[in-house]
Amino acid sequence: MVKSRLKAENLLREKISSVETEYQSLTEFLSDPKNVSDPRYREKVKEIGELSAVIHDTRRYRELSEKLTELEDLKEDEGIQLLVEEEELLLKKEKDSIVRRLQEHFFSSPEDRKNALVEIRAGTGGEEASLFAQDLFRMYGKFAERRRWKLELLHLHTTGLGGIKEVIFLVQGVNAYLWLKHERGVHRVQRVPRTESSGRVHTSAATVAVFPETEEHEVMIDPGDLKIDTFCSAGAGGQSVNTTYSAVRITHLPSGIVVSCQDERSQAQNKLRAMKILRARLSQQIQRQHQEKVSSDRKNQIKSGDRSEKIRTYNFPQNRVTDHRLNITLHSLDTVIEGNLDALWEASNEGDIYG
Repeated sequence: MVKSRLKAENLLREKISSVETEYQSLTEFLSDPKNVSDPRYREKVKEIGELSAVIHDTRRYRELSEKLTELEDLKEDEGIQLLVEEEELLLKKEKDSIVRRLQEHFFSSPEDRKNALVEIRAGTGGEEASLFAQDLFRMYGKFAERRRWKLELLHLHTTGLGGIKEVIFLVQGVNAYLWLKHERGVHRVQRVPRTESSGRVHTSAATVAVFPETEEHEVMIDPGDLKIDTFCSAGAGGQSVNTTYSAVRITHLPSGIVVSCQDERSQAQNKLRAMKILRARLSQQIQRQHQEKVSSDRKNQIKSGDRSEKIRTYNFPQNRVTDHRLNITLHSLDTVIEGNLDALWEASNEGDIYG
């Protein structure tokens, strides 16, 4: 872990030097009156504008690094050691925030910067799995709220006890897909269910799939390839909650993908939401350049939903979260379940960015 962090810092510094050189070159070009008539002038103005916020962060990063180095020498003075440590803590917190923003800029792709379409489904464990799926939905909602992102509910299928069989939602915000893509897989929970009277710990699971949002112009869908059915909306337990045929089921005949939406009262609104989900799934199929159905691609992300295929375990009695891909354990489940996923995200992205 220490070696990977040193490698991370070295790579980040290389990126900082590169972008500062680029910014200097743009500044020199724009400050030369001879270049005002150059066809590239407007483009360069736009580029330097986009880099301004990044340059502000790189300069502050260098300032903080220098100050922290100076504080290391001052620690030897016992008379001011406590004050030095307090200032060091504040500076490190600010530096960590800047590093996170710089990482998002330097190491994200155009796809990473898109909105994220998230699907959560109850897996093994009956009603407790549905209740856990509800907890995951709430966790991601809290996470989105902390980052000031917008969450748009596209589809929700609940149970009689307040759990969730299936929920599909769109997270709208800069780098939403970058932050959420590592959440895909089987999430396992170990706790005493609300429905358990004997106090015995149960193990259940829910599955999460994450896709980048796809705009209409990015994936062209032939209307002739679609079979569109309408039906009455149904509530928990299957009872009809709407006497009009507002619910929509769209089948993409070439791929076999089926998408249903029934949460809006308007058939037109349900169709728009269903098409949004369909485009995201088709986009995954195109990007991965194979002929498998997107439903099969989703299964590759979440597999069968069996407990043994977990990527992460949430152990409530021990307040523990374990990520099995990263081989790390945090004893802070109470904060993670409230949407504080930053530590898990940083660990997940070390492999992408530095490994």
